[in-house]
Amino acid sequence: MYKSLKDFTEFLESKGELIRITEFVDPVLEIAEITDRVSKQPDGGKAILFENTGTAFPVITNMFGSQKRMLYALGVESYEEIEHYFTNIIGEFTTERHSLMEKLKILPQLKEASDWFPTKFKGDAPCQEVILFKPELGRLPILQCWPDDGGRFITLPMVHTEDPDTGKRNLGMYRMQVFSEETTGMHWHRHKTGARHFAACKTNQFPVAITLGGDPVYTYAATAPLPEGIDEYLLAGFLRNKAVELTECLTQPLKVPADCDFVIEGYIERNENLVEEGPFGDHTGYYSLKDLYPLLHITCISHKKDAIYPATLVGVPPQEDKYMALATERIFLTPIKFAMVPEMKDMHLPEEGCGHNLAFISIKKSYPGEAIKVAHALWGAGQMMFNKIMVVVDEDVDVRDREAVLDAISENYVPKRDTHFSRGPLDVLDHAAPSCGFGGKMLIDATRKLAEEGGNSASLNSDSSKAISFTHDPDKSEGLITVILDKEIDKNDDYTALWQWGANCDPIRDSRFIESRLVMDARSKRNGQGVREWPEIASSSAETIKAVDEKWQVLGIGELIPSPSRRFLKR
Repeated sequence: MYKSLKDFTEFLESKGELIRITEFVDPVLEIAEITDRVSKQPDGGKAILFENTGTAFPVITNMFGSQKRMLYALGVESYEEIEHYFTNIIGEFTTERHSLMEKLKILPQLKEASDWFPTKFKGDAPCQEVILFKPELGRLPILQCWPDDGGRFITLPMVHTEDPDTGKRNLGMYRMQVFSEETTGMHWHRHKTGARHFAACKTNQFPVAITLGGDPVYTYAATAPLPEGIDEYLLAGFLRNKAVELTECLTQPLKVPADCDFVIEGYIERNENLVEEGPFGDHTGYYSLKDLYPLLHITCISHKKDAIYPATLVGVPPQEDKYMALATERIFLTPIKFAMVPEMKDMHLPEEGCGHNLAFISIKKSYPGEAIKVAHALWGAGQMMFNKIMVVVDEDVDVRDREAVLDAISENYVPKRDTHFSRGPLDVLDHAAPSCGFGGKMLIDATRKLAEEGGNSASLNSDSSKAISFTHDPDKSEGLITVILDKEIDKNDDYTALWQWGANCDPIRDSRFIESRLVMDARSKRNGQGVREWPEIASSSAETIKAVDEKWQVLGIGELIPSPSRRFLKR
């Protein structure tokens, strides 16, 4: 659909969804600060094309940062189009067929699916119009996003690896810190497929190829929660109803889309020591701390002549990734229901939860304990294994209506009876977990209770029971769930308070029952409180805020948008 990032950029501009900035803006801190201000506007603001970056390449940010732009990227009018298609095709492939005629009816679907598999590009690949066999990362406008970041980071890399045993390709997205003109870090966590491919490598050098840009559907596919072994370019082919055309890399035995804007080829030495990477202001809203990761040696960089460098900003929500997560929860609802949770009616991952910390689930409940069964099924499902706090409600509750969810908690949830704790994998970036990547989980069962669950007894909650309350006073307990916040966090700002609840709380370590209430400590935990090193909130500096304020009038964006980081500046 889109032949390049330039093609997509021009399309967004034709729809009034793009801002062009011709004034010089520094990729170090300034691009991120402007992007943070724009992306936090109602409905995500607009995509931004920074044309003067001090390099030969413009930078685009926030290109997925609204529901409208996300749908444009996927090439659909609504997520229902994809949902309905998934429902229909799964139904066709799983229906029992008896007669020959019934079996023949599935042939068109089989033919259509065969058209989605990647094919070989014929001719000279556009992504190799310019070739740098002496790689120089300094030619690219790579961003430093936050003042305490370890350096510049490539934030939208599509990382290609192959399973050494099966040859199956994986496309993942792992940030890359720049160390020199020819080396970067490779920040893949040990549960990621790329890391497993590397662990299985039996040769001295493990080949890796990184692409940037091209059809925006590639970027989305790299983030999608596909089962291991399913080619992400098959998903891209499904979404485009057209095969992705791949070309051979120049210095590594891998294939990449021929229409990408940039290709970075390299390898990781199997026996080389890991290198210290980070810190990095991450999607949790906090800095992820320094840690050890593999070192990538770059052997070649190639690009289109009119290449645009894509970047994203992550940090305190909301950010661009909010809309990518919304697409994922809608697109993959049907496959999850079919595969393991047929009673699930809807799923919503509130943006305040940064993808993993909060989940609202509605189910068609038929038997006692079903909410518990659903929670454990989802905690065993792909990336849902990282969820920390899950609220399950009945099918008649709209999980995207915050007040409806809170009303269900008020009406149906009795803390000591309906709070269920577990332990399991958590996001490696979860700084509140007692151990890296492992900690507590909590189910809040807000479904109507059957007789076996105590549903015959009169409600233990008063009519005025508040579902969740936020406080600074650990001796105050007002809601069924009372969350204690740091004093500098506005307890009346529900958005920030929910974010802090998910970010700073381990459900097992930080919970206690006081009388008929659940009290959870979501304060920062430092100074020998039995926790790991506690990071700072990722926010801009006073110097960067001032610099952007002073040049705002010449940027052509409109009225000054105050910096969202001001509330976190240390006075």
